[in-house]
Amino acid sequence: MKLRFKQRFFSWFDSYDIYSESGEAVFTVRGELAWGHLLRIYNAAGQELGSVRERVLTFLPKFDLYLGDRYVGFIRKEFTFFKPVFQLDFNGWRVDGNWLEWDYTILDAYGRQVASVSKEVWNWTDTYVLDIAQPQDALCVLMVVLAIDAEKCSRDNG
Repeated sequence: MKLRFKQRFFSWFDSYDIYSESGEAVFTVRGELAWGHLLRIYNAAGQELGSVRERVLTFLPKFDLYLGDRYVGFIRKEFTFFKPVFQLDFNGWRVDGNWLEWDYTILDAYGRQVASVSKEVWNWTDTYVLDIAQPQDALCVLMVVLAIDAEKCSRDNG
């Protein structure tokens, strides 16, 4: 399953639209005014499915992940010099990224690929292609990608 993750060009807060390969909107993400990033994920019918919330006052960036109102884990950026590394306490997954921070692979506890994430570089806004092995993992993969993008956005703007 492939999804196209595209940040909206004009928006006061982080907002994204996520499209299927056929071009239909599958998810919408709306940022809210909060201390740190707060991103709420909605399905095409407008029902809230989950959220990504940045913890503030931490040494390294950390994001809590929620399915509905239920806390399911976190993702935290690790201190590294060359290649981005993220610690996940979520689904037994881990993230490997390249040194340009454009491409990522999400792996399960057995080393099997859950998803690959590729940034499209010639766009006005952040745009990623998510190639997800199992469609039921789409929402969880989206939460991980949102946290990584929010961390990078904070670092680039801060």
